[in-house]
Amino acid sequence: MNSVKEIENIEDIQKIVNEFYGKIRQDPLLSNIFEEIIQDRWPDHLNKMYKFWQTVLLGEHTYRGTPFPPHAVLPVEIEHFQRWIELWSETVKSNYKGDRAERAIWQGHRMAEMFLSKIRYLRDNNEIPLN
Repeated sequence: MNSVKEIENIEDIQKIVNEFYGKIRQDPLLSNIFEEIIQDRWPDHLNKMYKFWQTVLLGEHTYRGTPFPPHAVLPVEIEHFQRWIELWSETVKSNYKGDRAERAIWQGHRMAEMFLSKIRYLRDNNEIPLN
């Protein structure tokens, strides 16, 4: 069993992100969606995710971008977001505890809810997402 500690640095962020996306890539519901979009650009995607979570959890502003637009056209429904949250929460909880771990889980839930709401709005109104 892993020792559970507070999220303290970029190495901790990398551990969470790497383990989480390792699970995603093996998941029957999510793997095809991610593999089809990311293809051979996994190192770039992981690096972007390190920077995103480093900014959110450590307050080190390394991420520049808008996270929603790449997700706007994905063929996803509520069950995909539920599975994403399940894997994210499981990964964080199995490795870390404390305020930053709780924030990581809360932020993941918040993003999933927001992304699903925006995707549904765009679909229901035949809108094209802004980049």
